[in-house]
Amino acid sequence: MVLADVNFGEGLLLVFEFFLLFAWIWILISVLSDLFRDHELSGVVKAVWVFFLVFLPFLGVLIYLIVRGNGMRERTIKEQADAKKQFDGYVREQAHAASPADELGKLAELKDKGAISSEEFERAKAKLLA
Repeated sequence: MVLADVNFGEGLLLVFEFFLLFAWIWILISVLSDLFRDHELSGVVKAVWVFFLVFLPFLGVLIYLIVRGNGMRERTIKEQADAKKQFDGYVREQAHAASPADELGKLAELKDKGAISSEEFERAKAKLLA
């Protein structure tokens, strides 16, 4: 097929077919990832679903979305909430972590007050900067 022989309608149809192909691949990957994300299903049930998704893909995906579509939404929302919770915890942990400059300031303040000796200050400073 030479490019000059393709008219505008055929080009639009080709673009639409590629869109449908990628949408189908996206849906199939979403269904498979949801299937393996669900910890309530046994391995046998997952194997049966994979069998239907591989050998009867259109019917298998349609049945999966009808039967388990609502749970699919709930599992996705729960996974996103867990990821947000972990990220927020990490940010909080990093925000509260003191920098070496802050620690040196605290050590210098303790030394000035006489709470620690110069030798203790130097040891703590060397340990902090190492």
